[in-house]
Amino acid sequence: MNQQAPIHSSMSLRDLKNLIRSGEGLTLEFKRAISSPEKIAREIAAFANTHGGHLIIGVDDDHTITGVESYHEQDFYLEQAAYELCTPALVYRMEIIPFFSREILLVYIEEAEKKPVTVRNGAGDAIFVRVDDQSVRASDEMAGVMRAKASDKGITFQYGKNEQKLFRYLNEYPNITVEQYSSLADINRKKASRILVNLTSLGILKLSKKNQTNVFTLSA
Repeated sequence: MNQQAPIHSSMSLRDLKNLIRSGEGLTLEFKRAISSPEKIAREIAAFANTHGGHLIIGVDDDHTITGVESYHEQDFYLEQAAYELCTPALVYRMEIIPFFSREILLVYIEEAEKKPVTVRNGAGDAIFVRVDDQSVRASDEMAGVMRAKASDKGITFQYGKNEQKLFRYLNEYPNITVEQYSSLADINRKKASRILVNLTSLGILKLSKKNQTNVFTLSA
């Protein structure tokens, strides 16, 4: 392992409280404490697969600052999660903020250069991403876009009748789901998904979540 040793943060307690007051979000997550490497692996992999982010350890969901007795146990769990459960292994940076006789840990996870980062679990590898303030399992389409962008193979795109139907629809309606496109083009779901994933990987479409459903829109 080549993990850097934790350092004392230059952030003041006042600045930390202001950060906590902003609430959890796409790039910020609170943890009272890390209870297992398996659980925290999902959080750090989700940050790495999205835009990176901060874990603040020693803060409850209701924003109460509790601190931890020592960073050692928390860092042990993080190392296990980052190096043993995540593929490729993740590097994180930890800063310590004193809080009376306890410590608050500010952990930064960078966005991964090579995606997707997978998490090993009992049922095989899983992929997690951040959606708003949650770390959720990536859909097949989200995972497909990440794999396509990371692949050395070129993405092929043929403008045929199926694509024509798609663009005509998106010129009239704001977004489309895989199921809607499958029905519109009269093709099976697998083929509909592959076309949408390829167009998203090329930057022609944009994939996002709307009411817990994956939707595709034309890129601006």
